[in-house]
Amino acid sequence: MPERPRRVSVVGSSGSGKTTVARRLAAELDVPHVELDALHWGPGWSAASPAELSARIAEATAGEAWVVDGNYWGKVGPQVWERADTVVWVSPPRWRTTWQSVTRTLRRVVTRQELWNGNRERWSGLAFWRGEDSVLWWAWTTYDRTQERYAAAMADPQWAHLTFHRLRTRRDVEHFLAGTRRAG
Repeated sequence: MPERPRRVSVVGSSGSGKTTVARRLAAELDVPHVELDALHWGPGWSAASPAELSARIAEATAGEAWVVDGNYWGKVGPQVWERADTVVWVSPPRWRTTWQSVTRTLRRVVTRQELWNGNRERWSGLAFWRGEDSVLWWAWTTYDRTQERYAAAMADPQWAHLTFHRLRTRRDVEHFLAGTRRAG
């Protein structure tokens, strides 16, 4: 890794470990960590409109250095990537994202961990049959399209200004973070 990234978009499937990687990377780079879920979800799980989310993202990424984690492409398009210099795609296999979604949801429900703006996950998040209301359903059903989206983006000349890093394993994550340390 020749240069330390300054404006990083961390993307991947639900349950892939985006937030964990983004937090660690932001700490390593000593830059703000921006979690798109925190900008998107208001009290009572109310979703921001595309215009509201876009304005919040613009404000959060106004600085010269940051790490943003989250996708939200369908809501705000390439807004983050247009300012980014690096994309870190956290891309473990489906079985790992599913396992991480289950264990993360269980931990959050049992500990009553507050997520964003007073929201907490519920037991129903584990109920696959509830469709989009289920974290597990979402992680499972969006996995393939997320993989396809980012594989295509890596090959798209539109994003030639970005440096892509696809991290498939925990070892890949550790190697990437060590490279970031060395580049500093």
